[in-house]
This record gives sequence, structure tokens and C-alpha cells, in this order.
Amino acid sequence: MIETLYWKDNKLYLLDQRLLPHSIEYVECENYHEVIEAIKTMVVRGAPAIGVSAAFAMALAQLHDEDMTQAAHEIKSARPTAVNLFWAVDEVQKAVDDQVPAIVKAKQMMEEDIQINRKIGEHGNTVIDDGDCILTHCNAGSLACAGYGTALGVIRAAHQSGKNINVICDETRPVLQGARLSVFEMQQENIPVRMIVDSAAAFLMQQKRVDKVVIGADRVAKGGVANKIGSLMVAIAAKRYNIPFYVAAPLSTFDNNINIFDTEIEERSADEVLKINDKYITSEETLVENPAFDIVESELITGIITEEGIKKPL
Repeated sequence: MIETLYWKDNKLYLLDQRLLPHSIEYVECENYHEVIEAIKTMVVRGAPAIGVSAAFAMALAQLHDEDMTQAAHEIKSARPTAVNLFWAVDEVQKAVDDQVPAIVKAKQMMEEDIQINRKIGEHGNTVIDDGDCILTHCNAGSLACAGYGTALGVIRAAHQSGKNINVICDETRPVLQGARLSVFEMQQENIPVRMIVDSAAAFLMQQKRVDKVVIGADRVAKGGVANKIGSLMVAIAAKRYNIPFYVAAPLSTFDNNINIFDTEIEERSADEVLKINDKYITSEETLVENPAFDIVESELITGIITEEGIKKPL
């Protein structure tokens, strides 16, 4: 698997996911400000990967003798919805308060993320049957984590166990994480995969061509989960056609202190919707709403696959 991020010579290198699948290039971050910019511009994306990147951003702040409190505040403001970002910053700050170097904690968190994802895959494999066709939305694979993946980690584990499975990735407009990233990951490992437009998911469920749905999450809280925009439509269709709908997420994505509907939903640039390949597909003056995430209520979720097993929705 391609490395999502790595640390070398006191610098953080982030795989530029905006260029995939056509080009594999890394963005070099020498300070925490550059990591923040990489998170904001989606060089790195996916809740676990954002969390680990935030941990390394804190390490860069300490390395350059920056004000750690100020750095923590700025890093947390990079993207508002993914709770892993806040969790990672707080974990590194606790380590620093205990006289543990931030870089030591960040490296530990990176390794733990991979091991956690493998455990999620093991637990998730128990709900996947031989012959299943699994639909996934957005990208919750190794590219969204330090490695292996959450939702795609479940699929990897099923494939590696010898089960004959097929995968459907919807394109996930407007940034096309499904088309560009999830399809790429499956093809790299020779896991049978097909791509569909987002609006075809319900039809395939109606036609009984989907057996399970597995997605990731950017926040799990009381009442449901927040995940990439379009997840709610997939969940509603799955409920209508009695298809199990699973969320795969580490416990670091859980936020037990709030109701999911109190989550701040990030609104992104109108150009993501108005343009394809830098060309306008409609008038430049067209008004746009571009929420990056939506909320899937608990009643639509069959189970949440974590490193400690499959849990009921909060």
C-alpha cells in the first residue's frame, strides 16, 4: 500500500490526494502552518489521517519552539467536523504536559492507527459473507488513515480471508473520493470493484444487487454519525430495502459529549461544485450550497464496527 504520510528529517510528508490516481506526489511540511494548509486544501483527508497529521503538526510546533497552546488552537480550526483532529491535538498536548516529546507521541499514534484499523477489519469481517457485494461511499481506506483503512479495512480483511466479494464504489461528488481513491485502492489489491454515479446507489439496492453497505465516519455521537455528504441518501435507501448498513470507525472518532445534530458541518468552496477539471459546468454566478458532510441517524445504522467489536449506535 502507498504511504499516506511519513516523517523524515524532521519534516512531515503527505501524499497529495488531490492528484490521485494519476500522479503520486508528496507535499513536504516543515512547520505546523503548512500541515494546516494541507488539511484545509485536502492534500490529506479522512478523519484518522487528519488526526495523525494533526499530531505531527503539534510535533513540528514543538520542534520549532512555537507556542503550543496557540498551535493547538490553530490546528483544531483547520476542519471543524472530523473529531479525530481535536482528539489527536489533545492527546499530544497531554503527552507534552507529561514531558513526553510530541514527536514520540505522534509516531506512536501513527502506528496505533494502523493496528486499530486492522482490528476493525477483523471485527468487520465477521459480518461479511462469502459472495457479498459491498457498497461503500467516499473513501475510508488506507488513504484516509495512517494505513489499512476502516471501511475499506473491513473489505480488505474479508478479501484476505479468502471470501469471494465484490465492491461497488460510488463516485462521491463533488471531490470524487470514491472514484479517485477507493476504486484506486481496490484496483491496487485486485479486489473486484465497479464504480457508479452517486444517484445509482438506490436503484442497485432496489435491484437486489447490494448485500451490505460499509462506510466510514468523521464523527460518531449521540443520535448518529457525520460522514461525507451523500451518506444519508445511501443509508435511507439501505433501510428501505433491508440492507445492513455498517459504519466502521475507531473509538477516537466517538464524541460522547454532544448530540450529532450539534456537529458543525463544514461548508466548502462553491468551485468544487461549479467546476470539473477547472472548467465551469454552469454559470459562474450560480448560487451553490456545498456541505461537506451529512448526518446519518442511529436508527438507520445496523452497527458501528470499532477496534473493540461491533457496537450499537449511540
